[in-house]
Amino acid sequence: MRIHQLGDGVPEIAVVGGIHGDEPCGPAAIERLVAEDPDVARPVKLVVANEEALERDTRYVDEDLNRAFPGSRDAETHEGRLAAALARELDGCTTFSLHSTQSYAEPFALCDTVDEVVRAVVPSLPVDTLVETDRFTEGRLIEHPHTVEVECGLQGSAEAADNAYWLVRAFLTATETLPAPVAEEESNDGLVGLAGDAEEATNDVDVFRLLDPIAKPPADRYEVFAHNFERVEAGEQFATADGESFTADEPFYPVLLSAYGYEDVFGYAAENVGTLT
Repeated sequence: MRIHQLGDGVPEIAVVGGIHGDEPCGPAAIERLVAEDPDVARPVKLVVANEEALERDTRYVDEDLNRAFPGSRDAETHEGRLAAALARELDGCTTFSLHSTQSYAEPFALCDTVDEVVRAVVPSLPVDTLVETDRFTEGRLIEHPHTVEVECGLQGSAEAADNAYWLVRAFLTATETLPAPVAEEESNDGLVGLAGDAEEATNDVDVFRLLDPIAKPPADRYEVFAHNFERVEAGEQFATADGESFTADEPFYPVLLSAYGYEDVFGYAAENVGTLT
């Protein structure tokens, strides 16, 4: 685990990247911010979590870090010990955790449940969607109080790394740590065009709540036809596995739906529960 700090004093704000070693967007955003060394109105802790997995370009070393919390100093696994150490570092901090996905190119936010921190922060981010994950948070960092997670874009892409940087800047603006970000003169197709929006009104954010995982049987070839956050109607085909068709028993909104993103599920079924403004 590598820790940087901007500003003096005891941080109450933290940004975490590299929970998964095959998701380099968070560490890239953190290193970019560290290199800029901006003046901050309040101290912030920047954490690159699973350095060993990042060096190996693998999701984890022994077990998924984002299933290992709260961990233990004496855990048998690398991630079990790391989870305990990371939890200690984040104690008392409002935390922003950066991830990427194989299922959706646009950034979106996730939380355990909508609380006062989520209401204050998420509408100020350049995202249109928030997912409540309270039924599926066991062992995950998102259970940590006052934690907002973001999926920054497609795993391993330059766009996800650029998105992650601007998302961090927007988070630090929302927490009164940095002034509002301004767009760069040259865009590299990330969120640069959206960055200027952080200076203006907050967004209306559609809120979805995860209901159930969508089981995926063993197969050699998978296809997914539905689009994340777009309603699937009862009877509509949404995926196949070796040609076997899967149709919806009842309407749902797919979240993190992909052919190969997870080993045993296509993704999750969700409901739309309203709008955060």
